[in-house]
Amino acid sequence: MKRKFCIIFLIIFLICIIITYKLLNSGNNIIKSDDNDILNISSYEATVEVQIFSNKNDNKYILKQKYHESNIFKQEILEPENFKGFSIIYDGTNLIIKNDGLGLESTYENYEVLSSNSLSLISFIEEYKNSEEIKREETEEETIIKIKTNGNNKYQRYKKLYISKKTNLPIKIEILDINENITVYILYKEIKLNKTSKEEILAN
Repeated sequence: MKRKFCIIFLIIFLICIIITYKLLNSGNNIIKSDDNDILNISSYEATVEVQIFSNKNDNKYILKQKYHESNIFKQEILEPENFKGFSIIYDGTNLIIKNDGLGLESTYENYEVLSSNSLSLISFIEEYKNSEEIKREETEEETIIKIKTNGNNKYQRYKKLYISKKTNLPIKIEILDINENITVYILYKEIKLNKTSKEEILAN
């Protein structure tokens, strides 16, 4: 009787493990962030959809971004087709501008500081660390961090970062003007954190 009870208990225990494993691995297989604090990342690689709004028209771009904390950054345009292959690379010292479609490349040596790229995640993080006005909002599915930028650009006075509670990864960034109208919308189609080396960024 005792042996029978042990066997039944063992079977139930194994079934619970299998069900738990399936629940944890079901769904869309989104890889969760290895870092619980997205505002302290060492690197990232992302494909983003960017919409820039103006009074005259709206423009949409697909960009590939790579960043490493040793002050290395690369941004390449994937769409639209007429800008495809255009990229900027900062290797920590030099600024390189490339146009693969035309086979052109220009290098600016000893470039002291790469101008702030408001389209990058790291730009938001740096402004967050220096902002004197930060608001945090929680919904059922998202954490929303809103900051007021320190610059004088009235078209980029506020920024909002939306973070998924499920994956702890960024969903989108909204850049707003002085009247809190959206001027730039950045949607993260793919992103991975803390997995990109500086060698990968500079390899091509």
